[in-house]
Amino acid sequence: MNLNKISVLNKHVFLCKHVLSRWHMNFAKCKPIRFPRCTSKLAATIIPCSRLSLKTGVAVPVLPARALSLTACTFKSKTHSTDDNNLEEEEDEIDEAEIEELFQQQIPTGIGKEDHRIFIVHPDVKWGSRKQYLTTAALQMEEAVGLVNTLHKWSVVDKLILSTKTPENKRIFGKGNFQTLTEKIKATPGVTAVFVNVERLSPSSEKELQEAWGVKVLDRYSLVLHIFRCNAKTKEAKLQISLAEIPLLRSRLRNEVANLDQQGGGSRYIMGSGETLYEVQQRLLKERELKIRSALERLRKKRHLLRSQRKHKDFPIISVMGYTNCGKTTLIKALTGDAGLQPKDQLFATLDVTVHAGQLPSHMTVLYVDTIGFLSQLPHQLIDSFSATLEDVTHSDLIIHVRDISHPETVNQKVNVLNVLKNLQIPERLLNSIIEVHNKIDLIEGYEASDPEVTPISALKQHGLEVLKEKIEEAVVKYTGKQTMTLKVQLNTPQLAWLYKEATVQAVDDVGDDCTTNVKVIISQAAYGRYRKLFQVT
Repeated sequence: MNLNKISVLNKHVFLCKHVLSRWHMNFAKCKPIRFPRCTSKLAATIIPCSRLSLKTGVAVPVLPARALSLTACTFKSKTHSTDDNNLEEEEDEIDEAEIEELFQQQIPTGIGKEDHRIFIVHPDVKWGSRKQYLTTAALQMEEAVGLVNTLHKWSVVDKLILSTKTPENKRIFGKGNFQTLTEKIKATPGVTAVFVNVERLSPSSEKELQEAWGVKVLDRYSLVLHIFRCNAKTKEAKLQISLAEIPLLRSRLRNEVANLDQQGGGSRYIMGSGETLYEVQQRLLKERELKIRSALERLRKKRHLLRSQRKHKDFPIISVMGYTNCGKTTLIKALTGDAGLQPKDQLFATLDVTVHAGQLPSHMTVLYVDTIGFLSQLPHQLIDSFSATLEDVTHSDLIIHVRDISHPETVNQKVNVLNVLKNLQIPERLLNSIIEVHNKIDLIEGYEASDPEVTPISALKQHGLEVLKEKIEEAVVKYTGKQTMTLKVQLNTPQLAWLYKEATVQAVDDVGDDCTTNVKVIISQAAYGRYRKLFQVT
């Protein structure tokens, strides 16, 4: 490339950077930006929000106003004034529109919104640290098919299990198996993507496989993220998914810059900035990540406030956890009678923590927390991105672990859930409080529990729920320090009304001649201390 071409390249890169910085520009009025053909790929990496015609070199906007910026998720600044003095208060607050704009821009997997016809390949590792001992290749393939079928209008056109001794290689399989697989994929009509059922493909592996097969290649990380993206409804879910996608964006950036370096353009400095293109893109990604983390931190503080309010009301908090699609939401609906809960027979139907009130046999009010389901072979980054949501679990009084006992991989699923709980640094006292529930016993003829400590139920048929409620009540009293007491109450004082509000009143005796009665209550030590101080009870 001669000096004249380099000068033209730098000018166009500078122009592109200038346009990117003006995120508030009216998109409908802006004209297409023309790049020399030699910089088409470069422009594509700078404008991920545009559709770039490599044939004409024209960047065609495809998103609404303000979509040019990589960091369009901006913080609103509000100024408050008074008559006495001017008081400026900066409020870092992200509204729904800004989060939605960020969420729609950031689609790093390249999957898009179109339908897909998927070819699934499962590498069956024969030995080594990656071998799965608690499951089989056939069952893992079945779960992979379930993941694909979760997505609307996606279908599996073919699937193949291939053994491998070298899962760490770029092509995963040996030369012979890889050639067989490639021929089969190319011979299968209508394949639009290949799903390699592994935790995470390296950027180099993904690139090599896509070049060999000529279609998009997905791993579990990118596919599950896409399922999350399709199911996300709330601000928190969208922010957490955007955070989980950052590593994929970085991987794609490294690949793009590596390609540009081969053409002599990726490592050049942008005119007057002192930064290479790669450094600019890395900085923009870092800015975006910091904004997402800042927004999540504010949501975390809001959750902390809500938890404090629930704790102040002294309601025991019970987290309901388990493998995805094990029946957690169905169980909570059965325990609470909450008609607003609509369980779905699909993977990852729940992405947000929701809280639902229910009553135990003693009329004690408890709060059930519905949580996101777990899945095997997911990178820690994905779990870490949802730490703000899963943080609620660490502040629970009790955990109910729901298992789909009818599932052929139920043992493996249990191990995966317990491993995730340990990685979340759940307190030891909370791990010891777990009530294990065997759900869907109606699907197993003649089911008998092998462990007397587990509780067999059918949440859908509402079998075994009364026994479960009694176990929950026993555990709540044990692990929250509540105690059953009989208190003598003066009826001409607010004592009884206070107990109904701050404790669980189980029984009230007949009124005596002295206008007193005995009241049986379940009450925490803190509430009993307040009761004694307020009513001067000895």
